[in-house]
Amino acid sequence: MIVDNSLDELKKRENALTIIKHFIFNKNRNALFDLTGLSGGFIATDQEINLLETYIGPAVFEEEIQKYGKIHLCGEKILPVNRTSSGILATILALVEEDSNVIHFLPEFPAHPSIIRACNLVNANYFEFDNINKFHILENTSLIIITGSTMDHKILDENLFKEVISQAKNHNIPVFVDDASGARLRTTIFNQEKAFDLGADLVITSTDKLMNGPRGGLMTGTKDLIDMVKVKANQFGLEAQPPIILAMLNALKEYDGEDLINAFSKKEDFIKLLETKFTNFQKTPTGVMISVEGLYNEVKRNNTNISVSKKDLSFIYSMILLKNEGIITIPAVSMPGASATIRFDLSTNDGKKLDLEVLFNKIINSFNELLNVVDNEEKCKEIVFNN
Repeated sequence: MIVDNSLDELKKRENALTIIKHFIFNKNRNALFDLTGLSGGFIATDQEINLLETYIGPAVFEEEIQKYGKIHLCGEKILPVNRTSSGILATILALVEEDSNVIHFLPEFPAHPSIIRACNLVNANYFEFDNINKFHILENTSLIIITGSTMDHKILDENLFKEVISQAKNHNIPVFVDDASGARLRTTIFNQEKAFDLGADLVITSTDKLMNGPRGGLMTGTKDLIDMVKVKANQFGLEAQPPIILAMLNALKEYDGEDLINAFSKKEDFIKLLETKFTNFQKTPTGVMISVEGLYNEVKRNNTNISVSKKDLSFIYSMILLKNEGIITIPAVSMPGASATIRFDLSTNDGKKLDLEVLFNKIINSFNELLNVVDNEEKCKEIVFNN
């Protein structure tokens, strides 16, 4: 494999960031199109920025982040953290005992790696299910985790959500919902209730996913549990700092879901366009995607001589899309362990301004370039790592 471990993923990401920097300084920002759905943003006035001191910032913004966080997520108390992964780690540090069990229910495997890594840190036993008929709660279980929307935007059915929470309540075990993108996808697109209203004890969302906020995590829950998690977050430096809190707050104020609803309709036109050339693209709630297996099948239809792994194909294609066409997708810039599915999110600021025919041609051009290199492993390594 070309990308074989976390260090390889880090080197791939560093190369992608170098390419992005080249675009910014040698072309301009308008030549880049961030279609990850994680583009985020930092909304702030000059007056607000002047308040971003270590202790003044939290004092000024705490009351408002509580107010707008509760509007977005409900709950009794809000906790801003550095990243969603930070909140997951702080929660598991606070609530999960060594040798106890953590049970995770999600719409579809795989789970986000931060959950498994956090369980390993506290020496907890981790079990996951994506089939309600197989789901069961073991003795000595400290925490039930539910994923509302997977990394590839597979949404959990609300009835299954309620069933898992009901079983957890019967065993008097707290429920923690990883609603990173689901806090918006489930509620805005699929009209589901907010996770806290469904009975969750703790909920976390990512403030850069499908909204114009910074890369950070926003938690809600019962006051007692949030306080326990907050203690651990402060002990280990996982809490959000004043600039992140300010950007979260303004993103929450701005969010109305209209972009997601418009993208939900726009994707239908785009998938029809893609189907004139490809057979393995799929719809997501706010755009289209091609999975690792789907991309492999697409390449196989056109070129039988492939010298790299299926997953490597996604990394290579994403890097070609970036370098040749200025299209930023998750596999090019992702942290180690993230999904290698290539998503084109049409709800982003760049997605809204990019003509579908133009995007279609960029995807085709990059795919043709991929076909030209898949039989040459050394060339593929050069594309991924800039060796």
